[in-house]
Amino acid sequence: MARNTSTAARPDVYQAVTDSIVAALEAGNVAPWHKPWKAGHAAGSVSRPLRHNGQPYQGVNVLVLWIAAEAAGYTAPLWLTFKQAQELGGNVRKGEKGTTVVYASTFTKDETRADGTTAERKIPFLKAYTVFNAEQCDNLPPRFYEQVPPPAGDVQPHEAAAAFAAATGADIRAGGARAYYSPSADYIQVPHAATFESAEAHACTTLHELAHWTGHASRLARDLAGKFERHAYAAEELVAELAAAFLAADLGLEASPHPEHVNYLAAWLEVLKSDKRAIFTAASAASRAAAYLHSLQPGGAATPAEAESVSDA
Repeated sequence: MARNTSTAARPDVYQAVTDSIVAALEAGNVAPWHKPWKAGHAAGSVSRPLRHNGQPYQGVNVLVLWIAAEAAGYTAPLWLTFKQAQELGGNVRKGEKGTTVVYASTFTKDETRADGTTAERKIPFLKAYTVFNAEQCDNLPPRFYEQVPPPAGDVQPHEAAAAFAAATGADIRAGGARAYYSPSADYIQVPHAATFESAEAHACTTLHELAHWTGHASRLARDLAGKFERHAYAAEELVAELAAAFLAADLGLEASPHPEHVNYLAAWLEVLKSDKRAIFTAASAASRAAAYLHSLQPGGAATPAEAESVSDA
């Protein structure tokens, strides 16, 4: 009997992406998005994954491509499609396997109401496509391969991160023995920098708490209880972890996991395994948190609009 291709089951993009991230989490007790990306590539030694034109990826695609780069040992943060490689005068090497990323869009459907009238409804969906790292390609322009030497000398405090935090206007208090955000009093507490192993660790912890700060009712009004119910607390921690990792990449920091992240690992896995769309929701919320904090910087420079991440599809 001939197969009806119009009704053949399509690959479950949500499940495939979720499974890859669960596998990465289960492979070790560290979050896979906390890689000290000391690649030394001219496009950015510490960077979000970048499209062929230098535009950063957003949402869940950041995680997917970071994990793929770590697994394959790629140092270039640049990714492109087979066609884009050809348009740039290059080619994907024969036998290379691509990485699946996603693009979110909507289509319009007419629906009949109970009273007989019709209304248009926008329905979100995901489209999967394949990209290749620059290191899987030959004959691309030199900028795709250019390396820079690693910096010499001891690590110095990351002044840009401190300036970034200050520009948000958040009430950040130094001292104490633990880092936290108080929603009721709307302030952030972070121990003194001298108590951390490095300036980067202190900065990343501050970014984590700033991500929580964005969820206040007066800002993004982020409420995950409706989506995650009893897992809402773990989901909020995951959003803050992802947002801190995104921001660390934007600021050129080596991403340092929040000191408590290992404690949340089991809870994160439970959330992801129970809901194949959870990582999309968390990554989308994290991108919005990062973009909001960028918008508070001098000049209101925001990160690129989130085009491929979806939370409610």
